[in-house]
Amino acid sequence: MPTLNLQHALLRYIQEINGAGHDAAGWSDWLPAIGCPVEGNDDEAVDVEVFPDRPDLLSHETIARAARSFLGSVVEDPSMEVSDSGVELVVDPSLAEVRPVILAAIVRGVDTGSTSAERDEFIQSLMDHQEKLHLTLGRKRRFSSIGVHDLSALAAPFRVVTVPASHSFVPLGMTEEMSIEQILGEHPKGMEYAHLMEELDSYPVILDSNDDILSFPPIINGDHTTVTEATSDFFIDVTGWDQRACEACLMLVCLSLAERGGNVESVHVTGHDGATTSTPRGDAREHRIPHRLIQKILGLDLGSDEIAAALTRMGGQLIESRTVTDGANSVERWADCAVGEQEHVVMMPRWRSDIMHPIDVVEDIAIGYGYDNMPEQLSALHLDAIPLKSSHLNRRARASLRALGIQETQSLTLSNERDQFELLRWPHEGGMSVIANPITGDHTMLRQYILPSLLRLLAANRHHELPQRVYELGTVVRDTANATRVAWACAEVGGGFTAAKGIAQALLRDLGAEVGEARFVALGAQDGPWIDGRGAGVMVSEEVVGQFGEVDPAVSHEFGLRSPIQAGEFDIDAMGRLIPDPVL
Repeated sequence: MPTLNLQHALLRYIQEINGAGHDAAGWSDWLPAIGCPVEGNDDEAVDVEVFPDRPDLLSHETIARAARSFLGSVVEDPSMEVSDSGVELVVDPSLAEVRPVILAAIVRGVDTGSTSAERDEFIQSLMDHQEKLHLTLGRKRRFSSIGVHDLSALAAPFRVVTVPASHSFVPLGMTEEMSIEQILGEHPKGMEYAHLMEELDSYPVILDSNDDILSFPPIINGDHTTVTEATSDFFIDVTGWDQRACEACLMLVCLSLAERGGNVESVHVTGHDGATTSTPRGDAREHRIPHRLIQKILGLDLGSDEIAAALTRMGGQLIESRTVTDGANSVERWADCAVGEQEHVVMMPRWRSDIMHPIDVVEDIAIGYGYDNMPEQLSALHLDAIPLKSSHLNRRARASLRALGIQETQSLTLSNERDQFELLRWPHEGGMSVIANPITGDHTMLRQYILPSLLRLLAANRHHELPQRVYELGTVVRDTANATRVAWACAEVGGGFTAAKGIAQALLRDLGAEVGEARFVALGAQDGPWIDGRGAGVMVSEEVVGQFGEVDPAVSHEFGLRSPIQAGEFDIDAMGRLIPDPVL
């Protein structure tokens, strides 16, 4: 979740442009109510943690607009005024398999400030907003990426084409031309995002009518379009693979510039499929909300006036509350609203990409109404909680091992084949669940055994004094199904096989096994991580439920351990199935 450092001076300047005041201290009160925790607030700035479901709050300008609505300073229109620029952008068919979603807009007459310091703050704020949108909506530029350019340095119309790796231009921040191949291999931004261009034979670039390169998306802009203190007219391009993310990014950048007095103009984009659309669209989105859904979720029977007031605080608008008289109005779209029921027709801003379903609008109504204003009510549904049988079993297993002085730990369910099978000499148990894109070689699969995780834990703590006695009751994955196992590992002198057998017997006893119900079978070094003749398998009803013993020093050394280790691992699911529960 991104954290924003919002400067009060800049917020005050933006609010003054839009005819509103700015109460710095009050932001500590209203921001938590809208779902944004305040990390700190002083005379200079307020630090805010914005949840990823509100990408419309990631800049000074857009969060200032939200403040005006929520605090009732100004009733904001959920739509954005967009005029026609007459500018065209044509996308080559080759972009269909390279970067298919391409949108653009023009914003003129932006108030960037009256002093050099204010204009510098604006540029920095614009860049920060762009990067936060890349991180959130853009998924680190994979779903969408944004280019912001000085319109005065460009010549319309524009084209988007693909070029070979040898094609060159002067990238942002450089003084000499670099080829696409050099940018991806040498330029800091190119190296950071080169993985997005893998397996491509040709690369996307945006050209103006002079064939100058504006942008090499999603990597870097051309140097000649750099936004400066003198820039007041902007050209914005957004490219990517996700239509929704691209549209939201374009709308939010345009909104932030419009908050500074900019006039948003649409661009006629002819896509790779030959279809022409005008972007961005400024009209609000219509949502139809069944009244019964509001009652069910909030437990309140709100009137139309209350719903309208709540939506206005959230930047939306209630258009109409009506009774559905025929199925054509709602049933085809939302099965929740039937003929004869009441529904509310709501308009919400198009840049609110987080609103995808009526339940999202209901959440906005709840926030706008105020959670503190909702009455305290006890649940009308009474259910008696009954522990699961597995909970009894797990609780007794934990209690047994804790009583033996073994400390509980919890580790990752991720492991690797070498730890799981090669080092511990245990076989695969069913199909493995392998990670498609592992970040590290240590985490390439979901574990089938827990003991390797404990040995890694002991290795990480080998600089501490002995004894070290740990256990874990956790989940493993076999044949894509979860299973529960318990393992312990004790690094101690003087323990050995006898100590491991005592722990195994105590665990069996506490889980309800009668004397003689379980039998031990000798294991050799080829059967697991044990010293030959100092390991044993445990059988209940002629089914193997676990192993224990003294770990072979050759295995311990592979994990970086030099002290004697006694350990064991049991299948909790099998023990619960084969051993009758003495309590139940």
